[in-house]
Amino acid sequence: MATHELAMRPRHLKEKGDNLVNLRFGLRSSECESVFLIRLAVGLVVFIPEGIQKLLFPELLGSGRFVHIGIPWSCILGALAGVVETVCGLLIVFGLATRLATFPLIIILVVYILSTKVPILLGHDWWIIHLPKFERYGFWSMQHEARVDFSILLGAVFLLLAGGGRWSVNAWFTRREVGVTSPHTRDTA
Repeated sequence: MATHELAMRPRHLKEKGDNLVNLRFGLRSSECESVFLIRLAVGLVVFIPEGIQKLLFPELLGSGRFVHIGIPWSCILGALAGVVETVCGLLIVFGLATRLATFPLIIILVVYILSTKVPILLGHDWWIIHLPKFERYGFWSMQHEARVDFSILLGAVFLLLAGGGRWSVNAWFTRREVGVTSPHTRDTA
């Protein structure tokens, strides 16, 4: 069978061997090119710069901020969060192990939302987390403060479900393993 025919077949009609390559390396992902834009938004715009800033300015954005919020082991967790955000952000930008890279970032986002937004919603300290000073508290104040956090969380969940997309290192490895150089390759023979 010609390589372009293999690439153009719908997923449910591909041979068992096609999916074994994808499952073996955990690289299967969406065939949509626009996933690249979500990868840039999540990795390049948010996590890489935030991770680097946690490492460059720990008193302000890393361990110092964690101490202010009330998170235990602030020195260790602040540095760890900076490294994880930077490394996973890079993996996401390149589309390498995209699904695996989103797991720790989703955990970081959920912890961040719980530790910074729930006290705003409740209007008082919550568990070990301290309430920041705001002019107002409650649902609308929390929603205003959390809008970007929820957007990035949804972007990360999208990448967890879709994978790296067609323009990713994952897709390149997959095409290489099955002998397809491009999904639009024509068989000249």
